[in-house]
Amino acid sequence: MNMRKKIFETILPDDGSSRLSRWFDFAITALIIASVVIVFASTFDLSPCALRIVSVLEGVVSVAFTIEYALRIATADFLYPQSGKLASRIRYIFSPMALVDLVAILPFWLPMLLPGTMLGIRALRLVRLMRIFKLNRYSDAMKSLGGVIALKRRELLCSMFFVGLLMLISSLFMYSAEHDAQPTVFRNAFSGLWWAVATLTTVGYGDIYPVTAAGRIVGAFIAFSGLAAVAIPTGIISSGLMERMSKCDQTAKEAESGSEVAEVKAELLEQGETLKAILEKLS
Repeated sequence: MNMRKKIFETILPDDGSSRLSRWFDFAITALIIASVVIVFASTFDLSPCALRIVSVLEGVVSVAFTIEYALRIATADFLYPQSGKLASRIRYIFSPMALVDLVAILPFWLPMLLPGTMLGIRALRLVRLMRIFKLNRYSDAMKSLGGVIALKRRELLCSMFFVGLLMLISSLFMYSAEHDAQPTVFRNAFSGLWWAVATLTTVGYGDIYPVTAAGRIVGAFIAFSGLAAVAIPTGIISSGLMERMSKCDQTAKEAESGSEVAEVKAELLEQGETLKAILEKLS
């Protein structure tokens, strides 16, 4: 039990109280960065020697992440002490970060367990990039962004709904305006939807564009609406980050003022003890 408790305290994100936990965080962060570099390196035409090195490094990283995943499951009852041992492990396995850990190691093990299938294709190997989300445990910036998104999820969902509705409406309007003039380009509403996505996001690939007067009027309206569509979620996240930063500053100030009060109380108590000792000597 003491060993499992020590392991649990080590694999927790460092809070400044344990040097071992700090070194563990550094090691996992380095492995995450190395795994991302490996994914990028594997897309180049490497020599057989370099490929073997990359393969060995990928194996080391995957085994390390697998051991970390197993340790987190084994010590899940310390994370959820109110649940039983089995219930706490099941609860952890289905938690968001545990799912990220699982998806990060599956591309390495599945081709070994199920050879001769489509599981070894490049698309599955690209899932290894999910490992970068493991930084959410160790990066304050990613934690803050994740907290803001979770806090503002209703506002973000409303803005996403607005953007999606605007895309559907604009695609139908564009199809109605351009289908007769460009039947091969705007074959159906989905062709208009691709144009709406490129226009609302202000990308404007230029592969599909209106040629009629009505289509250009609709296009101009959608282009201006795209500015607002992009600005709304950006503004929500920015305001959420500012609120979180102000709360953190306020918490830090309160903690600082609390420590100052504690120091003053300690000084007064010390002075009181000194005065008491002097009075006892005089008496």
